Amino acid sequence: MGYRLALLVTGASGVRLPLRFLATAARHPQLERLHLVVSSGASLVLKHEAALSPPGARGLLEAAELAPEHRERVVAHRDSELDAAIASGSYRLDGTVVLPCSAATLGALASGTGATLIHRAGAVALKERWPLLLGFRETPLALVHLENLRRLAYAGAVIAPPVPAFYAGEELDEFLDAYVLRLFDHLGIPLPELAHLRWGSEGG
Repeated sequence: MGYRLALLVTGASGVRLPLRFLATAARHPQLERLHLVVSSGASLVLKHEAALSPPGARGLLEAAELAPEHRERVVAHRDSELDAAIASGSYRLDGTVVLPCSAATLGALASGTGATLIHRAGAVALKERWPLLLGFRETPLALVHLENLRRLAYAGAVIAPPVPAFYAGEELDEFLDAYVLRLFDHLGIPLPELAHLRWGSEGG
């Protein structure tokens, strides 16, 4: 049995972040299923930043340019689809990634409230104590952000803002790959093809 993951895309800037994670995860030889949810706010950001048409999950999947055998591993859900499998802790996941994570989503997860599939899937990851990675994408940080980050860190979430690993190289693609590599590390999933981007490695 392979890995089962959820990628939750919310309305913060940085369309290339979830796109690179999606493409890397879908092509991973040990992936069984990747559940993809794109919020309405994220759809607007995708439309403005990447001119994706359609701008939601379908547009993201098309932009990833996945081969048919990789595309069939991805299941897209509407954010209003509260009866999706990932809304229940009885459907086991190996990790949930919120990327990028907006301030609104951060607040909903920190307070345990929310009426969307993204909020529910994040809450399930916390209560089931499987990896929840938050790619919080905001600067500067207000006190309310810091408090919400603190609460979620205490609850077990991994706070993983997309900070450039300058040692990996000077190109944006190298930063994206190095960041995705760190996310996979925290999911406990090997990604040997990107190991050269680690600090101290040859070429890294």
